[in-house]
Amino acid sequence: MEHPHSSQPHQHQPDSSLPEVHSSPQATPPQHRGHTSSHSASVDHTDHEQMFRNRFWVCLVLTIPVLAYSPALQEWLGFTMPAFPGSQWIAPVFSIIIFLYGGVPFMQMAIPEIKNRQPGMMTLISLAISVAFLYSLATLFAPLGNSFFWELVTLIDVMLLGHWLEMRSVRQASGALNELAKLMPDTAERIADDGTITEVPAADLRAGDVVLVRPGANIPADGVVVEGESAVNEAMITGESRPVQKMPEAKIIAGTINGDSSLRVRVVATGNDTALAGIMRLVSEAQQSKSRTQMLADKAAGWLFYAAGGVAILTAVAWIVAIGFEAEVIKRVATVLVIACPHALGLAIPLVVAISTSVSARNGILIRDRLAMELARKLDVIIFDKTGTLTKGQQGVVEIIAVDNWAETQALALAAAIEGDSEHMIARGIRQAADERGASLPRVTSFEALKGRGVRASSNGHTVYVGGPQLLEMLELEPASAIAEFAAKAGDKGQSVVYLIQDEQIVAAFALADVIRSESKAAIQQLHRLGLEVAMLTGDSEAVARAVAEELNIDRYFAQVLPEHKDQKVSELQDQHKRVAMVGDGVNDAPALARADVGIAIGSGTDVAVESAGIILVQNNPLDVVKILKLSQAGYRKMIENLIWATGYNIVALPLAAGILAPFGILLSPAVGALLMSLSTVVVALNAQLLRRVEV
Repeated sequence: MEHPHSSQPHQHQPDSSLPEVHSSPQATPPQHRGHTSSHSASVDHTDHEQMFRNRFWVCLVLTIPVLAYSPALQEWLGFTMPAFPGSQWIAPVFSIIIFLYGGVPFMQMAIPEIKNRQPGMMTLISLAISVAFLYSLATLFAPLGNSFFWELVTLIDVMLLGHWLEMRSVRQASGALNELAKLMPDTAERIADDGTITEVPAADLRAGDVVLVRPGANIPADGVVVEGESAVNEAMITGESRPVQKMPEAKIIAGTINGDSSLRVRVVATGNDTALAGIMRLVSEAQQSKSRTQMLADKAAGWLFYAAGGVAILTAVAWIVAIGFEAEVIKRVATVLVIACPHALGLAIPLVVAISTSVSARNGILIRDRLAMELARKLDVIIFDKTGTLTKGQQGVVEIIAVDNWAETQALALAAAIEGDSEHMIARGIRQAADERGASLPRVTSFEALKGRGVRASSNGHTVYVGGPQLLEMLELEPASAIAEFAAKAGDKGQSVVYLIQDEQIVAAFALADVIRSESKAAIQQLHRLGLEVAMLTGDSEAVARAVAEELNIDRYFAQVLPEHKDQKVSELQDQHKRVAMVGDGVNDAPALARADVGIAIGSGTDVAVESAGIILVQNNPLDVVKILKLSQAGYRKMIENLIWATGYNIVALPLAAGILAPFGILLSPAVGALLMSLSTVVVALNAQLLRRVEV
């Protein structure tokens, strides 16, 4: 059935295809990579995480006797450990084991930095633990004073913890999805062409198969409903707490839970091709990238490496000139080099990354590229695709006019009853509007499609028509002034108009348009409050674009833009020296998403697995863009605060360790330096935890 309209704007529909997502390998140590990945191989970093985790726990246990038998700690805390033959070797022996087991991996990871002449975190850690280890061994055989054994082992422990947290951060964010993967059914009920039902392994399903999903069962594959209606729980994927009603032609996601009615589903994707698998690959890619702040931490470590070396040389020269070459000189130089590497610097960024990634995931935001998330705080313009992003991408009734004694709901109910057998998008929009109003549909008979004009049926002895302007021409009817004015205004907005006619009298008219999401207006209002400009891209007509822009108070819009030209509009704004984010469905908008400074793919289920976006929104909710900006600002603020705490310690500790205030009787002992180092670490850890309280 066709519905000719006075104005039928062009609607670009999102492509629902699921592109393949690739993940680039990550070397150890992780090095910075670009925004997109072209590698087809996906590397599992679970082994790296387990390695750091296992070494951390083993070293932590071995650290206990080192701390217990440390003279400095015993003096501080006022306790004495039992002495026995050989007890003086407990701290050295356990420290050597910890150094070889937990410390040597950092020295191995420092080799590429040294070869590239770019000292960073690994080089600084290696310098500190090497000096602490060698100096402490020397104290066993020479009168150099207290050793650094307990500082050595705690430094190794904290650095192992920091790397474990970094490896674990993305896996923690996808924890709920991992749990969902466990719920994927092992078997499925496949329906043959002759209607017989056979239980088969879910892994044997292929695209095109039809499966029976019984009430309460988990859905075994991505698909489309071909028969039945049921509410499906998609909370584990989309975060939507309410079950989503599924009817024929509705998309359905593997791993979600069917409600209280049976569904027959045609499989479109299985196994690694499902939306869930795509999401898992996307989250794993977040570990492939580093934030600029994380690279800043590496640079800070490099600066500290050179600073420590310079201060150590000045310290040696100054003390040799002052007192000659004595044991105190070696002690001062070693102290400078050891405390140059604060524990806190190794935790400053990984802790914030772990927490911010987890908080983002709980809010339906999957961070694929940390650089994109960090840059979000600097954006000037947010561009939204219209269809499927600001709007629902489906026709809906936006206005109704009824004449004489007709009520709007009564007219809508009759039109919905007549359109009951039609699958046309306008017919579906009318039926959905009637459902939302809770209208009781009258009984109709003698349904007949009028090709190119509309439909005709009988109801309570009346002949009733539903159709567009061509139907009025066929019946030679002229609308009353009120309805004519209504149709004219709808046409100016690019809306479609459908008329309800009973006994050759026009009794009602319905204006239909792509329904604007209820969240869109609130999202744009909040973006304006944050000082951002909002733009809209659409392939629709000028009238449609203008109407939506006016209703949502959008600053500027671009109409009748083909998908392949959308990236040019992004470039135009970038040429004005503006940082631009593009928010789209991630398929037709891929070129624009890739061109933008920050690409944000918005979509539920099968539309989330997109390579072109740095950030993925699981839900179709424009308000989540506001959450991205707030989380970006909060995460960056915590990273900078932690870097200040971590490196600020050195501004005080290094000169004191070098003995700059020695003429005044103030000299930083290795023990006090280690205490300051530990306090700095505690402050950084507590500060990072405050990120969990950010309101988005």
